[in-house]
Amino acid sequence: MTYNPQFARFGEILVHEGYASEDQVKEALIKQSNFGLKIGETMIKLGYLNEKQLLSVLNMQLGYEIAMENELMDLDIDVVKMIPEPYANENRVVALREDADGIVVAMADPDNLTVLDSLKKILGKNVKPKLISETALHDTIEKYYKSIRTTSEVEDAVGGFDFVAMDDDENEITISAASGDADAPIVKLLNLIINEAIKSNATDIHIEPLVKNTRVRYRVDGALREVMTPPIGMHPGLISLVKVMSKLNIAERRLPQDGHISLKTSLKSVDVRVSITPTVLGEKVVMRLLDKGEFGFKLTTLGFEQEDMDIFARIIRRPYGIIIVSGPTGSGKSTSLHAALKEIEDIETNIITVEDPVEYRLEGITQIETKEQIGLTFGSALRSVLRQDPDIVLIGEIRDEETADIAIKFSLTGHLVFSTLHANDAPSTITRLIDIGIKPYLVGSSLSLVMAQRLVRKICPYCIMDYKPSEQELSDCGLSPEDAAKINFKMGRGCVHCDNTGFSGRTGIFELLIVNPEIRSLIYDGGNQDLIREAALRAGMRTLHDAAMNKMVKGVTTIREVIKMTIVE
Repeated sequence: MTYNPQFARFGEILVHEGYASEDQVKEALIKQSNFGLKIGETMIKLGYLNEKQLLSVLNMQLGYEIAMENELMDLDIDVVKMIPEPYANENRVVALREDADGIVVAMADPDNLTVLDSLKKILGKNVKPKLISETALHDTIEKYYKSIRTTSEVEDAVGGFDFVAMDDDENEITISAASGDADAPIVKLLNLIINEAIKSNATDIHIEPLVKNTRVRYRVDGALREVMTPPIGMHPGLISLVKVMSKLNIAERRLPQDGHISLKTSLKSVDVRVSITPTVLGEKVVMRLLDKGEFGFKLTTLGFEQEDMDIFARIIRRPYGIIIVSGPTGSGKSTSLHAALKEIEDIETNIITVEDPVEYRLEGITQIETKEQIGLTFGSALRSVLRQDPDIVLIGEIRDEETADIAIKFSLTGHLVFSTLHANDAPSTITRLIDIGIKPYLVGSSLSLVMAQRLVRKICPYCIMDYKPSEQELSDCGLSPEDAAKINFKMGRGCVHCDNTGFSGRTGIFELLIVNPEIRSLIYDGGNQDLIREAALRAGMRTLHDAAMNKMVKGVTTIREVIKMTIVE
């Protein structure tokens, strides 16, 4: 008999197309009743099939078109919300668009006649189903209905907003939000801003005044994205509410202020560091969100190449010396150091940290948070730490000569010291220490390892595609056409899984400078940055640019990220 997939059983198509063996199909048929799933879903659960293959087989068997990624990118919110969210979630369906002859919908099971009939009644129009994978469907529903909910909540908050009363000196007279009215529109709006930021895994929230409205942006995976633009009339009330929650001076609008808010939501506990600064259009708020939950990173998940991982893991087990991680704010320095502490923590070792603020909670490690307002500075905290019989000390940041001097003394008296410093690369970290005021011979004697790091965005695995870079990009990256011809460049097209950014998550790039005898001698002589770099490169140091290029060649990141995050020497 001639093979025709439209008249064949699902298992027969799998075997005929080479997606699975007969034994795997038989196993799935036996186990599907236990799982309570269809055979295709059972094959996926057993690991014999992926979602793309399942869609392909259903397309051959049932004849339905597959909803492509680009169709899911920019759906009309008004069309999506024609299907109520509870119904969409329960029946695994989402409306894509309205054609002249009906509504096109995407379904994981387009053969479900019961759902198709009820959809016709809900929509009052003809329904044209398309196939979609469970993952793509889940992400599409999550993305668009979240947007619908957020929009309606903002409209609800803004709709109840009238004005903020001002006196002759432009001081606010009445702000219902600041008086504790939980139903005030500004309270609703701020709750929405913070809750959506936590759900989006944002690290920072920016609330800034523009001419006609307030712009709210979240920093996700290192990049800012605009999420909402409430009217500018709400801005003074929002700022005042943040000040009240942060215990700051509401009346002071001419000077910068810093504070913090501790929040407990249904998702997690979050410490919010608040910075308010005056601008020509009004005050701007930046809130940094610090997760107070258990630290979840390991050295193996940070992005180290195996060779660098071996070096770092070896040096953090030394009995004494200083290990410094350098880089700009938000480059993952604290994450790396906390992962190192977690790696070496054991019952026989007393580890103490002094931080501002404590970003991650580590089980089994004594953590001290500085409080400048009561006199608990880095210096005073560190002096008391020495009386606590520590083996290993983490100093959150070397900010001045006093902190650096204490770190040096700790290391010279047999302690292992971890700390961070703001510098552009590993060699300049050494000269920065000397600039702070530390004698070169003390720096050379105590320093064991300097690690500079950055975070680069990873290409979304769902929409990764080949990319041909421009001549300018190749030049900016330091690549000749001959070298470029050997590289298979990649980028993310943008899809529902990555919110149309083309990126999903970040990974570290590292520059490890081991202080060997030659480099120590150069430090003793005053620490010429260029000479130190040359000596480190001779000893095998991989620069940040080299590390980023390595990630690009492996298809982890894009050439644009390499250009954005590193400099060609």
